[in-house]
Amino acid sequence: MLDKASKLSSYRFDKMAAQISHRVMPAETEVGRYVGLEHLDPESLRIRRWGDPSEVESTKLTFEPGDVIFGKRRVYQRKVAVADFHGICSAHAMVLRAKPETVLPDFLPFFMQSDLFMERALSISVGSLSPTINWKALAKEEFLLPPIQVQARLVETLIAAVNAQIELHRSLETLTTMNASLLDARLRGSLLGAANRHERVGPYFEDWPLLPIGKLLTKNQYGLSVEAGSTGQYPMLRMMNMEDGRVVENDLKYIDLSDGEFEKYRLFDGDILFNRTNSFDLVGRTGVYHLGAEHVFASYLVRLQTYREKLDPEYLCAFLNAHIGRRQVMSFATRGVSQTNVNASNLTRILLPLPPISFQRETVEFIRECHAASSRLTQRIKSLGQIISEVTKQGISE
Repeated sequence: MLDKASKLSSYRFDKMAAQISHRVMPAETEVGRYVGLEHLDPESLRIRRWGDPSEVESTKLTFEPGDVIFGKRRVYQRKVAVADFHGICSAHAMVLRAKPETVLPDFLPFFMQSDLFMERALSISVGSLSPTINWKALAKEEFLLPPIQVQARLVETLIAAVNAQIELHRSLETLTTMNASLLDARLRGSLLGAANRHERVGPYFEDWPLLPIGKLLTKNQYGLSVEAGSTGQYPMLRMMNMEDGRVVENDLKYIDLSDGEFEKYRLFDGDILFNRTNSFDLVGRTGVYHLGAEHVFASYLVRLQTYREKLDPEYLCAFLNAHIGRRQVMSFATRGVSQTNVNASNLTRILLPLPPISFQRETVEFIRECHAASSRLTQRIKSLGQIISEVTKQGISE
């Protein structure tokens, strides 16, 4: 344990890091990667995604390997990453370079990821809708740092934890890819025998009837077209309440309804909610309701109920979220300026190769096992993140 009180020293942030503000036009740069704020993952120091400079037009910032890219807009999103390649990035970011006489380049990103730094950065941000921090305000903020030799010891522990996280992320990505491939094989019956082929579906087991899902539904219903608020008798689920094939209670709104209206729109266990209007990437996401409370649903969602002796709702949800179903969903999508829509009548036209109910239930159990394995890896990644946070906190706290 450090004798922190005697070892920590105070520094202005501009003594810890320099702002690199070299700007270029994307068309004039020779680098091959563009990093926008959308490419940065909260709580992760790695850059896993990027775009092409040809996809953007306005002036951008240049960065080099080892530079820290800090999302200065919407600071609460906690976007900090370390570059390991040359590139350009959004002007809504800051490019920072450690001053090694004060802070080790390997320690700076961990420091900036800490609650202490993020809370300070948010407190000096300007604007309510998209709080943004400027360099002049950040530069004069003072922070406590341990000596360089102590930073070096902390970095050893922190980098070991990050490397372990990287390996777990690779394992999770491999598992996700493998599970998706195995699920696709089950949804098509690929291992069961000879296949038929349909232009919208692709190959599927020849013994399974190919049916429009409308023939397997007892209900296909739009939600409520009324505005919900922060108070009311009934919680109303909206398009952000879909997560990994489940309906979840995120950012709930509430509404008052008559008894008749409530009975018309109340949700029951096993109901499927289909997101009919959203961005192009998110439209069509589907979840199964298992919350067991008095929820209703909004107009951007469609409620589906199946003949359960023929079609398991969990199986239909998995089908619609998987490539075999989603490619059909998107073929019916109509794109607007900011939103994409799939109407309920087109939804019923989606074709599903229908296996026996026993096979469907085995597939649902397979999906549960896949989710459980992924959740275990995700929890280990989160636990390492907590270790990183705690080690950093101990190193910079009085």
